[in-house]
Amino acid sequence: MIPLLINQENAIKKLQQFKVGANFGEPGTGKSRSTIELIKSTTCDYCLWLTPFQTKENLAAEIAKWGGLPIELDIVGTETLSSSSRTYLNLYDKLQCRNGFIVVDESLKIKNFDAKRTKRIIELGKLCEYKLILNGTPISRNLLDVWAQMEFLSPKILNMGQAEYKNTFCEYTTIKKRIGNKWYQKQFITKYHNVDYLYSLIKDYVYECDLELEIGKQYLDISYEIDDETKEQYQKLKKEYLDDEKLMMMNNNIFLELTQKMQHLYCCTHDKFTVLDKILKDTDRSKVLIFRKFVESETQLKKRYPDVKILSIQSHCYGLNLQDYNTIIGWDKVWDYALIQQRDHRIYRTGQTETCRFIDLTGNVNLEELMNANIAKKGKLLKYFKEKGFKELMEQL
Repeated sequence: MIPLLINQENAIKKLQQFKVGANFGEPGTGKSRSTIELIKSTTCDYCLWLTPFQTKENLAAEIAKWGGLPIELDIVGTETLSSSSRTYLNLYDKLQCRNGFIVVDESLKIKNFDAKRTKRIIELGKLCEYKLILNGTPISRNLLDVWAQMEFLSPKILNMGQAEYKNTFCEYTTIKKRIGNKWYQKQFITKYHNVDYLYSLIKDYVYECDLELEIGKQYLDISYEIDDETKEQYQKLKKEYLDDEKLMMMNNNIFLELTQKMQHLYCCTHDKFTVLDKILKDTDRSKVLIFRKFVESETQLKKRYPDVKILSIQSHCYGLNLQDYNTIIGWDKVWDYALIQQRDHRIYRTGQTETCRFIDLTGNVNLEELMNANIAKKGKLLKYFKEKGFKELMEQL
């Protein structure tokens, strides 16, 4: 069997010190392998491994690749815990009478403490002596994501409730506005405080590492033209949605709907396929992955390129090991930098031997440039829009 990498050995050594811990290594650093070896080093007789539903088969194959586990294993989709009370109760009963090890893969799935899924995972965790969370995004990206994850591992790590946690580490600005007979209130996090103190509380339980590969990366951004008729529809949508009172009433969530509709207008414009034809002409199609956002994009892409693998950027960016490919093409843009990072690490990961190419397509409308700029700043959709007034957005879109 292939020996462990240095970062995998370091992860095991660090996380063996306690019965609970977090491995926040970047995607592709081999967290599954180190987790398998960590479980084997305990006296547990049962493992519950929670993972996003679409990654279950890939995870099962990965565990089998490294010799499997010598104990009973259940791989359950995290989404199933909120949708199936029967599954939750069966797992609860099983963990009550077993010496269990619970793993939560892609642990940002439990960042929202008010969600049923998060509450159930925490309840299952109370029945296990050994607990581990895995995630490909370093813990420092968003301090609000930390509380529920540490609460799952052990309430003793932070030793504070959610309200106290927010007051200790976050500074808020509240804006109120009256429209008609109703008052609307919005709250924004404007600053983080006491970050060093937070790290002092969690550092013993967290392992972080960056991915270092001796292979190259190539990034390309290629432009395409959107036809005049589609541009006209684009402008009409913008005027219809950008209304000041409507924005306040919907707490800016209307922007998600707006950008979705605007993008959908030009997702399959003619010149976009012309550009892709040129890219694929000199590329080994068996090595190409195209990530799409819209169902219509997938339908048209599969019809035109049946020999190219088409994936959903919402569903296939987590947990998949696709190192047999070396080229990713971003067909539809997204606002979330973390999602792009996860997408790219499907091919740029441990075991990859070829230079990786990442090609994004950019249409000639302002929305595309705004999304590029937001990704460059490592931002997110709602954060961007909440910082803007509707008049400024009318000009920028």
